Amino acid sequence: MALDSQKMIYACSDALGETAEAVAKATVRQFATESVKIKRYGGIKHEDEVKGIIREAARTGGFIAYTLVQPELRETMREEAIRAGVKAIDVMGPMMQAFIDTFNDSPKYQPGLLHEMDDHYYRKIEAIEFAVRYDDGKDVRGLQQAQVVLVGVSRTSKTPLSIFLAHKGIRTANYPITPEVKPPDELFAPGDRLIVGLTMNPERLLKIRTERLRALGLPVHAHYASLDRIERELAFAAALMERLGCPVIDVTEKAIEETAGLIMERLSDNG
Repeated sequence: MALDSQKMIYACSDALGETAEAVAKATVRQFATESVKIKRYGGIKHEDEVKGIIREAARTGGFIAYTLVQPELRETMREEAIRAGVKAIDVMGPMMQAFIDTFNDSPKYQPGLLHEMDDHYYRKIEAIEFAVRYDDGKDVRGLQQAQVVLVGVSRTSKTPLSIFLAHKGIRTANYPITPEVKPPDELFAPGDRLIVGLTMNPERLLKIRTERLRALGLPVHAHYASLDRIERELAFAAALMERLGCPVIDVTEKAIEETAGLIMERLSDNG
């Protein structure tokens, strides 16, 4: 795609830039366009770096989303962007000012506090390792050690959802439901965990499985991707979830973030 036909957003920060990038991605999802590129600049320390990014944004016709906590860098971004005619959105500034005005407090002005190697950071790393170790029922012992257990038929987003929850510091295991395999006793054993069933519209699941087979170079008319097989799997899974007495989430039209949000709310309610 030619550069002049691609919409550019620059996510800039004196830390990692993940927050500005996440806000930019959430914004892009609200628009029916695929011609958007988000370019991230992290670890900004000097005003010259800010000016260079603004020149690039002016040249490409893009705009900037930034989370700069150093006052001099924020001021440079604001003034130079106005001078260059570039739209620059201060993602964190208004929130910080509201905190100052409301609570009469002063910020630390220290970049990267969100990503300090604190207890939460180590919990996240541990949770990610846990999700990988106990993915797809590889080791059923994880079903009793997890905070959250996801169950569902193949291609109902169990693995990406497990990893997303892990990034929130939640130990998550998942188990694939198939009619031919007897569920393990560990799934029914009592424990302090939240079991969540994932289901999906059969036609949508058929499309996903067909695309998966095509991506792997396998025959798209395999039994795995037949509507009859999918409906039988979903019926078996529904009966199993009823036995477990677990909440069930239809993920057909839900993004991973939305499903994760529902699970975290329920986990919080369970205390």
